[in-house]
Amino acid sequence: MEFDSFDSRGYRTVDVRTGYGQWVTTYEDTVQDEMDIAVLDDLTVPQWSRTTRALDLGCGTGRTGAWLRRHGVTSIDGVDLTPEMLAAARARGAHDTLLEGDVTDTALPDETYDLLIASLIDEHLTDLAPLYREAFRLATPGGLFALVGLHPHFIMASGMPTHFTTADGESIAISTTVHLISDHVTAALSAGWRLAELREAVVDDRWISLKPKWAKYRNHPVSAAYVFHKEK
Repeated sequence: MEFDSFDSRGYRTVDVRTGYGQWVTTYEDTVQDEMDIAVLDDLTVPQWSRTTRALDLGCGTGRTGAWLRRHGVTSIDGVDLTPEMLAAARARGAHDTLLEGDVTDTALPDETYDLLIASLIDEHLTDLAPLYREAFRLATPGGLFALVGLHPHFIMASGMPTHFTTADGESIAISTTVHLISDHVTAALSAGWRLAELREAVVDDRWISLKPKWAKYRNHPVSAAYVFHKEK
C-alpha cells in the first residue's frame, strides 16, 4: 500500500541504501529498543539458545545480532544492503560473517539456517513475497523465521515514515511502504511458512516516557512481531 496517502510530514525521501548510509552515525541514538528488541523479548515460540545457525536479514549496525548473542545464539551471519551499516556491524563483532546484499536474493545456500530474523526492514520492501520466499529457501526443515516491524496501524495513524535528521537539521524520509498484517501472513503462507506466533505491542507508559509527544497514541499498536515455522 502506498505511503503517500498517509504522509503527514512531507519530508524529502531517499532510497534505502542512501538513507541508511547517511543515518548510520546516529541510528542507535534514535531507534529505541522498545520498537523491536522489547517485542522480540516477549516471543515464546523461538528457543533462541537452541539455534544452530542464524541469519540476520537486514542486520544494520548489528543490534539484533548482539541481542541474539545475549540470548545464547552462537553462530550468526548477517546480510545488509548498506556498506556503512555493515561497517558498523563489523566493528560491533556480533556476527560470524557479513554479506553485502539484497535480503530478497542473498545467493546463500539452500536450507542453511534454522533461524532467520529480520527487524525493522519490511516497510522498505514494496513487495513482501520475495522476502518470505527467500527466507523459506534458506531455512532448514523445522526452521523459524522471526520478523518484527512497525505496525501498519501506527504508520497510517501517525503519517510518519521511517526518517532521520541530518547534521544540518533536515528531516529525511527513507522510502516506506505500508504492509497490513494480512499482507505478511498471505505472503508467508504462499511461500510455504506456517504461522506459529503473532504479537502486537502498543504505545504504553514505557513508550511515553521515551517519547512524551506520543501520549496522543496511547494504546495504539506500534509494533508487530511474527514467527513462522517451516515444517519438516
